Amino acid sequence: MFSLKEISSVTLTLFAIIDILGSIPIIIQIRQREGKINSEKATIVAGLLMVVFLFLGQSILSLFGVDFQSFALAGALIIFLIGMEMVLGIELFRHNPLASGSGSIVPLAFPLIVGAGTMTTLLSLRAAYSLPNVLVGIFFNLVFVYLVLKSSSWIERKLGKAGEDILRRVFGVILLAIAIKLFKQNF
Repeated sequence: MFSLKEISSVTLTLFAIIDILGSIPIIIQIRQREGKINSEKATIVAGLLMVVFLFLGQSILSLFGVDFQSFALAGALIIFLIGMEMVLGIELFRHNPLASGSGSIVPLAFPLIVGAGTMTTLLSLRAAYSLPNVLVGIFFNLVFVYLVLKSSSWIERKLGKAGEDILRRVFGVILLAIAIKLFKQNF
């Protein structure tokens, strides 16, 4: 039933797709804009999204008549806009004071942690590995995501303003490249 090899493969695959370390500049930006990040809320919502999509993903997309390519293009567009914010230092996603704490859900839990790539990967992993091993891999990734989110203040202090600015622009360009790649693959 449980296989250490399968759990390792699932965990590492999801770790690479989620890329929470590459999202650190965005996490810091959201925390600065919102005042704080609700690590627990973001992790729980991301976990729920992953589990629901693991079980119902294909059905949900079919229900709305959406194919994976369209779903991936929508995710690419959001990633592209976030990358533009980072590189140009502009604000496209305006902070709504009435929606306090919403940054922990959008864009953090979805689409940064659980985006089109993560969702598509989950469906592929479910086809290749046993369900209990996929669920354990999801759990391990969520623990790591939670730890990174919880320590975002500490990470920001260690980076400093200049380090944060450099990291934000570099990862902004990387996000733009990922968005372009998604566009090319699905258009």
